[in-house]
Amino acid sequence: MEITVQWVKTSWTKQSRGGEAAARRNAVPVGFVLPQASSASAHFVQMCERDGFEPRVSQRDLRAIGVSLREEGDRLRVLARVEPLFGLPPRPRRPPAVRLLPGQWVRWQLNYRFSSAMGIRGWSYWLDTFNIGYGPVERNVFLSDPTVIVDERGPVR
Repeated sequence: MEITVQWVKTSWTKQSRGGEAAARRNAVPVGFVLPQASSASAHFVQMCERDGFEPRVSQRDLRAIGVSLREEGDRLRVLARVEPLFGLPPRPRRPPAVRLLPGQWVRWQLNYRFSSAMGIRGWSYWLDTFNIGYGPVERNVFLSDPTVIVDERGPVR
């Protein structure tokens, strides 16, 4: 069965934690129209503070994304991997894997917080959004409401 993966990565520093910069960061999309591409790769969209949160699009090998995908009978088992553990904000516990039926899709979000090795440069942050569809999908599927939402965003203060 066809599996469609879109990984949206947004990164910022403390400069985008308030005011207009934060409003601009919070307004970035979490889903994009898919390119005409093979399902053997993931549609990767990166938006960085230093680029004014302008989307940069490329393709990534499915094995290089932070999601475990496994077909189990008529379902797709999806589980976002948490990497690296030292960048996690506190979370009570991880949710279980999602099992999608054909025609369904999940939006899974995880955020991270990092400090430089000696704390000299301050904090940096990123948000990973994984949009994953099982079965044939339209190119604009990730602009609609997902079948399942997994929100693992934690406090990053």
